[in-house]
Amino acid sequence: MPKLDFDVITLGHGSGGVLTNKLLDSGVFDLLSNPILDERHDGAIFKMDGKMAFSTDSFLVSPIFFPGGNIGELAVNGTVNDLAMCGAIPKYISLSFIIEEGLKMSEFWDILVSIKLACEEAGVHVVTGDTKVVEKGKGDKIFINTSGVGSIHYKANIAPRNIKVGDSIIVSGNIASHGMAIMSVREGLEFDSEILSDSTNLNHTILSLIESYGENIHLLTDPTRGGIATVLKET
Repeated sequence: MPKLDFDVITLGHGSGGVLTNKLLDSGVFDLLSNPILDERHDGAIFKMDGKMAFSTDSFLVSPIFFPGGNIGELAVNGTVNDLAMCGAIPKYISLSFIIEEGLKMSEFWDILVSIKLACEEAGVHVVTGDTKVVEKGKGDKIFINTSGVGSIHYKANIAPRNIKVGDSIIVSGNIASHGMAIMSVREGLEFDSEILSDSTNLNHTILSLIESYGENIHLLTDPTRGGIATVLKET
């Protein structure tokens, strides 16, 4: 973390003035630098070819650091995976923070680093964003919104309407690891073995599946708060 003249984020850091620029320059722009973001324009300007997918999600989790991850990588992976579930190759994401006054800069830095690493692993770029600071007691340390766009793979035709009687249901990993990791910290639960969040990007795995099985994949979905039970009921 760079040497700074402040240890915590204050309301002034959300004012849009000198303190905001210090906050952004001390981490966001340096860590997430790319030609589009570096323009520092009111929005991102880029080219996209063919059919596209667009998704958005907001992330609030307590605690913001949990076994196996934190809210930063969760925010990147969540939107990347939503795009992948549409059969898209994620390209660009937006990144917006609502920060509670008093958040330690060291915590914000750790979140930014995890965002950078998650973006690199997923192969996406942050190209625009926003930062606001709310009064202490009016937030839960930090909320993050990410939105993303991606190009639909030419072999993909993935939508709920494609589901048919007799389709196989495949679960790609263990169930409820992320939820249990957070609950173990929040509720002080202890287990014989360590439970870690399985938050990760799935776009590379999904791309391989689409290239191999194409239109035989009728639906993909990334279960979140409602879990697999809700996905099965809704679809």
